[in-house]
Amino acid sequence: MNVSFYDPNSDTLPEELRAAEILIPPYRGTHRGLPLIPQLPNLKMVQLPSAGVDEWIAEVPSDVVLTSARGAHARPVSEWVLSAILTQLRHWPTLVRFQDAHTWAHRRFNPDTLFGMRALIIGAGSIGNAVARRLEPFDVTTTLVAANPRPGVHAADEIPNLISGHELVVITAPINDKTFGLVDKDFLAAMDDGALLVNAGRGQIVVTDALVAELQSGRLRAALDVTDPEPLPDDHPLWDCTNAIISPHAARTVPGTNTLVHQIQADQIGAFIRGETPSNAVLATGIRT
Repeated sequence: MNVSFYDPNSDTLPEELRAAEILIPPYRGTHRGLPLIPQLPNLKMVQLPSAGVDEWIAEVPSDVVLTSARGAHARPVSEWVLSAILTQLRHWPTLVRFQDAHTWAHRRFNPDTLFGMRALIIGAGSIGNAVARRLEPFDVTTTLVAANPRPGVHAADEIPNLISGHELVVITAPINDKTFGLVDKDFLAAMDDGALLVNAGRGQIVVTDALVAELQSGRLRAALDVTDPEPLPDDHPLWDCTNAIISPHAARTVPGTNTLVHQIQADQIGAFIRGETPSNAVLATGIRT
């Protein structure tokens, strides 16, 4: 196999690269590869570095295999989820503010314990399952939900009846027609008082204005790696919600993640070359989860 590199900042491919059969976009600015598709008449496979395929699925021809790097991000993202939960429950943002003010704030904050809590995890793919495993040592009871129900995993249409009774709601689902705006005013209203919403999926799954209203009332808390809009404008009211913590879509950004991505990509491309269906291929019924 011949491997050639292209300029990800250019929308035009040099003539000598247009015979390529497999396209591998970079992680940052992944969508920049979309204009290259019409320039690749022999294209047979697009191998993404991301777990999500929402920017590509409508643009890749049906006769081209589209595969994700599902599985590569489970370890770092699930670690971020656990750290975000503990950060909020133990009130570390408040403690840092006290530290900045040189204030010994003994008994001026109300930390909570993760032990024995109940977590609703929406998205039972590799990341959602990794989150559930991370929570096991804390005796957290987890309720998993996916588009395709199976033993131990609830169907998505059960979500309205599952929200109440969970102190933690964790979003690890992909964005699609069924998850777009899923966490709306009614969803948030159904969450228990004091519950924590953690979004490590896509920003558009949560209706931001509805979340801001709940945060401003003080009834809910949030930990967000993704937002809508993204990047979050510097004058957006979400920044001023002191009961929310925000990271800039960086849950995967730790040493070793790119190596995991490359290993998954190599496995997927290897399967394709052998004439097999890659395990992360997008199917007519959606993504295997």
